[in-house]
Amino acid sequence: MNSLKSQGFAPVVSDLKKDGSEWTVKEKIMLGLSPKEYWAVQRRNPFNWVLWVIYAVGLPILVGRFIFGLGWVTHSSYDYPWGLFLGWGLFVMVPLSASGFMMGTTVELFGRKDFKPIERLGLLNGLLGYLFAVMFLQVDLGQPWRLIYPMFVSLGPAAVLFLVAWHVATYLSCQVAELVPAFSEWMGFPKAKKFIKSMVLGLTVAGIILSTLHQGALGALFTYAPGKVHPLWYSSPFQWFHFFVSAVFAGLSMLIVVSTLTKWFMRWRCDENYLNNLSKLTLGLAKGASLALITYLVTKIIGIAHDNNWAYLLTGWGAWYMFEIVVGVLLPLTFYTMAVRNSNASLARFAAFLAVFGIALNRLNTALITFNWQLYQEIPHWREVVIVITVYSTYIVVYRAVLARMPILYTWKEKK
Repeated sequence: MNSLKSQGFAPVVSDLKKDGSEWTVKEKIMLGLSPKEYWAVQRRNPFNWVLWVIYAVGLPILVGRFIFGLGWVTHSSYDYPWGLFLGWGLFVMVPLSASGFMMGTTVELFGRKDFKPIERLGLLNGLLGYLFAVMFLQVDLGQPWRLIYPMFVSLGPAAVLFLVAWHVATYLSCQVAELVPAFSEWMGFPKAKKFIKSMVLGLTVAGIILSTLHQGALGALFTYAPGKVHPLWYSSPFQWFHFFVSAVFAGLSMLIVVSTLTKWFMRWRCDENYLNNLSKLTLGLAKGASLALITYLVTKIIGIAHDNNWAYLLTGWGAWYMFEIVVGVLLPLTFYTMAVRNSNASLARFAAFLAVFGIALNRLNTALITFNWQLYQEIPHWREVVIVITVYSTYIVVYRAVLARMPILYTWKEKK
């Protein structure tokens, strides 16, 4: 598509064509191309061929999981109840999706309209991240048609997981509503946009409350298993706070990563307002991420001091812990600080990739690698790995499809 635009192709950005007629829904879905041109573009994209290979291998195994059961695709047991489906799909994807409530808060509540060009990207990142976290959860639990039972019939209000489930479900609804304006512009439903705009402040406040609680509650889940997670990754008084603070820099860093990828691979869909402001916005996000990183680092040190776990730093697990802290916290913090001071957006982007790697490593360490550290190390089943890759590939496909069509990276030109 980037090469097509350089040849004079103009993507759909308004209700009206150049000749004054309106685009049909089919034409909008096809990006203004004829079906033949559209599929020719898809075939020329090498990434699409990689996706076809992934689906050819992964979809039969995914179907097999629901036919033959969870034991056919995982090594899960009472010792290791959380595999990659939750270790990656829930514990990693949820903090990386925290950009939604932060961008809504920044623009709608604090009035930072200068972040408007990137607000919808942050909301979309949050929506799809939470949506596919639920998809991973359903793959793990099975029987998605019985989701209504733990939500409404067999209630467990005293359980932290019940709190997380309801908060994620209600926050997901808030995020859908917050992206209705983009969808209504694309589909030509001005009344829907006006209705949501009238309640956007309430949606933003609800998003803040729900996100703050469930990000911390994910950490509180580990208080169910004291002594199983290695002491360097577990601190009962601070576990919820570690998860909440780390979600702040994770969400901001993921937004920088996604915006960088759109600049590289979807430049054809970005308008001048988005591209011209992206470096400045990246530095603004970097400033917020650096503050969250230093807070996280200080509280991690306090947690070790509070529990007097200094001796563990001299062990093999301590070396692994220091690798996580140095690569995932100290280096991003240093690079973010240098980037902001020198107005170097490229360095901030590199720091964001490191921070995203760091938070993913932390969550996998907490939920999988150091879980039952005194017993044995569980290696995920190869079918489980294939299913995770397949579902995550679907996440990328949906993400790319929405960005290519809806006004996320560009401003929709409405009829006057």
